[in-house]
Parts: sequence; C-alpha cells; structure tokens
Amino acid sequence: MRDFARVDPRRIRNGDYWFDNPQPTRYFFAPSAIGLREGNGYYQNTWVLFNNVNYGVSDRFSIGAGTVPVFLFGEGVFPIWVLPKVSFSNASANRHLTVGGVLGGVVGEGESASVGLLYTSGTLGGPDRNLTAGIGYGYQNGSLADTPFFNVSGMTRVSKRFYLVSENYFFSGDEVNGLVSFGLRYAPEDFAVDFGLVRPLAGDLDSFIAFPWLGVALPF
Repeated sequence: MRDFARVDPRRIRNGDYWFDNPQPTRYFFAPSAIGLREGNGYYQNTWVLFNNVNYGVSDRFSIGAGTVPVFLFGEGVFPIWVLPKVSFSNASANRHLTVGGVLGGVVGEGESASVGLLYTSGTLGGPDRNLTAGIGYGYQNGSLADTPFFNVSGMTRVSKRFYLVSENYFFSGDEVNGLVSFGLRYAPEDFAVDFGLVRPLAGDLDSFIAFPWLGVALPF
C-alpha cells in the first residue's frame, strides 16, 4: 500500500511543485534566525579550503564546527571553530530570533589563541523570502571588541531552484568600514551552490570591483 503525503497548495505554482527551500538557515556564511530542524544538517565548503558542518540537535538548537586544513601546506597550526546557535521562531507570524557565536581558536606548535564572535539577530519572513538584521561583537583571547559590527542580509526565491542572496557587514574601522555582497544560489533539493561578489567598503579601493564567492552545501 502506498503512503501519500499531503501537499501544501501554496507549493503549487503554475502547475509545478516547488519543494521546500533546502537552505533557509544561512546566507553565504552568516546564519539567518531560522533554525535547523531536528535531525537535519549540512556540510558547506567555501573556496575549497573552508569547511563547515552544522546539525540540528533540536528545532531550537543547532551545533556546528569548521576548519581550514592548513596542515596540507605543511603548516604546524590548526584553526578550528565551533558554531552554536539557539533559535526561537513564530513561524505563523514569520518572525524568528537567534543567539549564537563563532567560537574559534588556533592550536599547534605549542601555542594557542582564541578568536571569534558572539551575535544575536532577528529574521522577518519565511524560508523562501526573508530579511535578517543582527549585531555582534568580536573577541580575542577572552576580550570583547570595544565596538560592535552589524549584519544585514536577505534572500528571495525567484524560481523553483534559484535564489537571490545578499550578505552585508558594517563596522567601525580606520581603513575598512564593512563588506557588501550580492549573488545567486542554485539549490535543487539535494545540494546548493552559491555564486557571489564581495566588496570591502573602503576609501582607497576605487579601482577594485569585487572578489568572487563560491560555495557548495550538501544537506543531510
């Protein structure tokens, strides 16, 4: 006997079924306040070298970890980071809140250092179209930065498999005041590929346009 699942009629567009967004919890790198569902996760690779894995322990809490395998180049240090995230959602009102961090460090060759950031953010919208604003503080060896950084990111689904994505940071600095980015995500149900351009906000970059962003994510 076959099992039948009820289909949300809002998923039918022009006679075609649009599957759920497989990557609603992140932009290029920054998280939205939408949480990973319990038992779901993904592996993300950026620029070949940057690796992240995230897993939903519950609908409200996810944990992840990442590294850059610099040992492949003969380096004696080993960078690693942990990505905890706690999310609170009112899905019917399309409102979400999250608190999390990037808890990083460098170990090896008899030395160690801790560096990372703590953040909170809110998201308005659902998995297919949303806007996130957040604030965070960087830290190094236990000391928080004196000034915060701000994040404004957004995503909108433009077809069954394509999304427009933007991720932007703003902070105080003598030379660089932020980073802005814009790109495209190709996301069938079983993987996602991000293509984007990232530009620092600085006064001495008049001849510089942007550097490319390329990332791949495999949900599980």
